[in-house]
Amino acid sequence: MCRKASRGTNVITFCTELVRNGPGCHLCCTCGVPIPPNPANMCVACLRTQVDISEGIPKQVTVHFCKQCERYLQPPATWMQCGLESRELLALCLKKLKSSMTKVRLIDAGFLWTEPHSKRIKLKLTIQKEVMNGAILQQVFVVEFVVQYQMCEDCHRVEAKDFWKAVVQVRQKTVHKKTFYYLEQLILKHKLHQNALNIKEIHEGIDFYYGSKQHAQKMVDFLQCTVPCRSKTSQRLISHDIHSNTFNYKSTFSMEIVPVCKDSVVCLSPRLAQSLGNMGQVCVCTRVTSTIHLIDPSTLQIAEVDGNTYWRFPFNSLCIPRQLEEFIVMDIDMIREQKLGAGAGVRSNKHTLAEVWVQKTSEMNTSQQYHCRTFLGHLLNIGDLVLGFDFANSNVNDEYLNKMNPHHVPDVVLIKKSYDRSRRMKRRNWRLQEMDRDREGMDTDERQYQDFLEDLEEDEALRKNVNIYKDTSKIPVESDTDDDGAPRISLMEMLEELSLSDATGGEGADMLTE
Repeated sequence: MCRKASRGTNVITFCTELVRNGPGCHLCCTCGVPIPPNPANMCVACLRTQVDISEGIPKQVTVHFCKQCERYLQPPATWMQCGLESRELLALCLKKLKSSMTKVRLIDAGFLWTEPHSKRIKLKLTIQKEVMNGAILQQVFVVEFVVQYQMCEDCHRVEAKDFWKAVVQVRQKTVHKKTFYYLEQLILKHKLHQNALNIKEIHEGIDFYYGSKQHAQKMVDFLQCTVPCRSKTSQRLISHDIHSNTFNYKSTFSMEIVPVCKDSVVCLSPRLAQSLGNMGQVCVCTRVTSTIHLIDPSTLQIAEVDGNTYWRFPFNSLCIPRQLEEFIVMDIDMIREQKLGAGAGVRSNKHTLAEVWVQKTSEMNTSQQYHCRTFLGHLLNIGDLVLGFDFANSNVNDEYLNKMNPHHVPDVVLIKKSYDRSRRMKRRNWRLQEMDRDREGMDTDERQYQDFLEDLEEDEALRKNVNIYKDTSKIPVESDTDDDGAPRISLMEMLEELSLSDATGGEGADMLTE
């Protein structure tokens, strides 16, 4: 009698639950909780206890990280540059799980915060899978990636001192390094130094080491478009696999830049001078870019000599910058009209031809003066100081100069106007970037570097290809007495140097390093 009463009570309770939850609901077959109808006839909690859709997906995975170059390994042999919590790192981690997630559907994936130095990367994954009679179950779980250090092949070669596969050897057989300073700024501007494994400065040049021949060839193409030079290529066999017929070579590219710098005095061959418009053989180099820019100080004729022309009709510098002497202008007379002969070339519109009488500052106690023509008439006044080369009292051994008529060789060739260097350095509020390189005991010649900085201030066309940055650590001192007319670089031509810093204002810490 009691059993019949309890059985009737359960039926009444079941009917009451159906009425309360609606006619579309029924009870879970395991726990008896009213649920909406589903193919499994089970609630979500009971279904999860019966089925784990994340089974087979590893909850802890290892990723390899190179400390030297800060890259991650993407199997089988690709190393990728990825930042913490970046899309690239998320894609790399998901590819590690791709083979184990073929039977589930990925809904969402995201990073969970971890300490940067913990060597742990946590991913929160949301997946779906069809289970038990077509029911779709969704589950959220966390996969932990353990970062292990492994040196990549490129860094391994660096540590083994056998890292480079191609080297570009840049040489210039000259005393002054103005062309190298200019070339360094061009490389920095176009960021061609980033692919170099090592940069080594040696006597008369600099070497660029690369991990692939393609990067070295890119540097060679850039040099050929930037400065007049010629190249030679050689390669050395390192190893040979007879089974796969593969060869391992080390390539060497030798680049020789023309041995002429800005402000050099040169003597052209008669044939070359005639082909350039019957200009004088004694010329001054005003600029070295992709071509050599020459000017005749006696006629203002200008010409450009490219690399191919130079190597067919080579010429050398007659003097070095240390041989330039300081003169003072005693008298100056502008030449307004200058008649040129038949077949003459182009004349410069930026310079003014003038006849000057100058005297050495070291011979002020004598009456010895020199007469010459110059292309600096637009800059010089009586009493100005100017740097020049004294042909009258020097012994120059040059093939073409020795064959010239002595009456056609000037006594003095004036190069550029001279200013007080200490004042220019004091008020210079800008600076240049430098490449990180191995000098191996090579000291920087401060005088040559200051000459290059002064050339940038004096030549606007030259500094268009150079990134000039404000020097925030230096406050220029202005006064009326310091204005000696020396050219200066305006603030409009300077760039603000960017620096990465964290929210506290300090330098950001390196990620994932000990």
